[in-house]
Amino acid sequence: MATEARVLLRPVTFVTGNAKKLEEVRAILGDSIPFRSLKLDLPELQGEPDEISKEKARLAAIQVNGPVLVEDTCLCFNALNGLPGPYIKWFLEKTGHEGLNNILKAYEDKSAYAMCIFSLALGPTTEPMSFCGKTHGKIVPPRGPTDFGWDPIFQPDGHDQTYAEMAKDEKNRISHRSKALALVRAHFAEAGYIFQIG
Repeated sequence: MATEARVLLRPVTFVTGNAKKLEEVRAILGDSIPFRSLKLDLPELQGEPDEISKEKARLAAIQVNGPVLVEDTCLCFNALNGLPGPYIKWFLEKTGHEGLNNILKAYEDKSAYAMCIFSLALGPTTEPMSFCGKTHGKIVPPRGPTDFGWDPIFQPDGHDQTYAEMAKDEKNRISHRSKALALVRAHFAEAGYIFQIG
């Protein structure tokens, strides 16, 4: 049964202060969804990745008083039952790429998956929706440019390059972020949102 189209009076605000992340999102989404970016100071929450992402969307929608899209990215080591997961940013900050490799030294299993969760809240009173993308791979010693997070140590399955070594368009075709954004784009297409932006 078709749902009634929802009218949005302003573009979706993508909450990020990370220029590289914004560049990737723009490259993947193109002009399929009107959005602007905004850096907000949101609390660093704890819990399961899906819960963290939805709560950030709730808080951001209150601050923006309009539709928001927030993203949480995880790097999950299978040997550690999914850790560091949503805490990867802090692990990377404290230990560096070499330290992340050292964490797995005691384990034969170097497999991992990159996970991206986008949560969409259409306003401060609506329940956020989540869209999750995963790319499986393994943790390797760092290779390639070191200017974008943990990309140098993640080598996707079926590829002989790390994320950092890949051409941007190749990474954007297979990445966890592109898979999650494909679900966001499909949701917007299926829900029939109408943007009346003056």
